[in-house]
Amino acid sequence: MLEDLKPRFESLKERLEELGFLFDLAAAQEEIERLEEEMGSPVFWEDRERAEAVTRRVTALREKVDRVENLAAKLGQIHELWELALAEKDDSLEEEISKELAEMEGKVEEVAVGTLLSGPYDRNNAILSLHPGAGGTESQDWAAMLLRMYTRWAEEQGFNVELLDYLEGEEAGIKSATLLVKGENAYGYLKAEKGIHRLVRISPFDAAGRRHTSFASVDVIPEVEFEDDIEIKPEDLKIDTFRSQGAGGQYVNKTDSAVRITHLPTGIVVTCQNERSQHANRLAAMKILKAKLLERKMKEQEEELARLRGEQREIAWGNQIRSYVFHPYSLVKDHRTGVEVGNVQAVMDGWLDPFIQAYLRKYASPRA
Repeated sequence: MLEDLKPRFESLKERLEELGFLFDLAAAQEEIERLEEEMGSPVFWEDRERAEAVTRRVTALREKVDRVENLAAKLGQIHELWELALAEKDDSLEEEISKELAEMEGKVEEVAVGTLLSGPYDRNNAILSLHPGAGGTESQDWAAMLLRMYTRWAEEQGFNVELLDYLEGEEAGIKSATLLVKGENAYGYLKAEKGIHRLVRISPFDAAGRRHTSFASVDVIPEVEFEDDIEIKPEDLKIDTFRSQGAGGQYVNKTDSAVRITHLPTGIVVTCQNERSQHANRLAAMKILKAKLLERKMKEQEEELARLRGEQREIAWGNQIRSYVFHPYSLVKDHRTGVEVGNVQAVMDGWLDPFIQAYLRKYASPRA
């Protein structure tokens, strides 16, 4: 019955009002106006890095405001159709209206998950690195499968993906790869993927057709946007150049432009070999180094807080966060949240939303 749809309209209206409060749309609009005034300055582009950051911020704020306002407008349109159907007692429209409400409920839930991204670097770009575990070709192939999965997911979300570093395996797969995922909240979402990923399948590299278990690690850190976020002294750097490794093709350039940077005080080493010039590789490598130093700083702060509080904190690195079972049954299970998906192929094609959303609901808090 058409009358039975009324509670769903009321629920959606309340959820949108709640989202407007959580997003603080009035404050967002004020910030847009302030930044747009700054953008109108004749000297705005003299500091290009600052100007680009401001432009990105305005775009992100506009998207946030438009997202909620467009949902509210769409709900209004559906409500008008419902009222018209009620007045004319046209029950034939019930299925259509119910379907549109279901789509609205899904979109509102998707936006609601965004309110859980409240960390200081959640809205930043993400640097995602993949490394196979022990097991040679089998685990290297698994790492390559994960690289494809994350690339598919990022593209589905509308993010831009840059391959910063790529080292092919000897027979198949990869020895390592590093992606820069660019877009609003890329790090906020992808931080849910950090950890050890386990694969169970019949190995295509085993002539006997036996079942194998493989592991690969996923590391995710935020890209730091401003130089003052982390200080790097030139004298603390050892910079080497070398010829790009691997078979080349779409991933690796066959030039002498690869760059390796060692941060002497910490021993952190980063490489980049996928850009077209030594200068571009150096800039990309510095981005990764800054992000790794920021991660180190954040970890030290967390450990100090844990010491002061006397807490026994779980060390995430090395823990198996998710299992992907291809045989003897089809299942992907996240061990942190308990979420299970039976369609393994859909997950490998980039359908990570159930896992990411469950992680954010469990471990994140909405903005106050």
